[in-house]
Amino acid sequence: MKKRKTYQEEVAKLIRAIEIAVDSFEKYCPKDLDKTSHEHVISCYKGWKEELLHPLPQYMNLASLKYFIEDVFTYFQESSGETTEYFWKRINNEALGYERENKLKKILDRGRIKGRIEFDYVTDMMVVAEQVGLTTKEESIRLGNMLDKFEFKKKK
Repeated sequence: MKKRKTYQEEVAKLIRAIEIAVDSFEKYCPKDLDKTSHEHVISCYKGWKEELLHPLPQYMNLASLKYFIEDVFTYFQESSGETTEYFWKRINNEALGYERENKLKKILDRGRIKGRIEFDYVTDMMVVAEQVGLTTKEESIRLGNMLDKFEFKKKK
């Protein structure tokens, strides 16, 4: 039988992933970040770590943790380069259980957006994904149609 995840175990794993992310950014600054942006990104990750170390009681659950996981991994799920490769190598070496995935492909294969997190993700990534070659023009159009359908369904 599969062991149930506990909030404390998942927070500990995510904090370790944040520490790896900070280390990745410090060792290999992405070429597209200037000094100010680089410092800001590292500051964001350190802020998320602090929020996880001192959470508000109403956010101490696995559902709320999903939002942190999304924030922490978005850059590394959709980027490439030394920073990203170093991050994923460390995540795998430490067996934290996080996997690199192409979420846009999953959504395209499914043919629909299934929740608010995915809606926000597609909204944020659609244009960038096409620009960097993760999606084609046709796939971007399909994603746009899925966004419209999701919004229409929520307004009903």
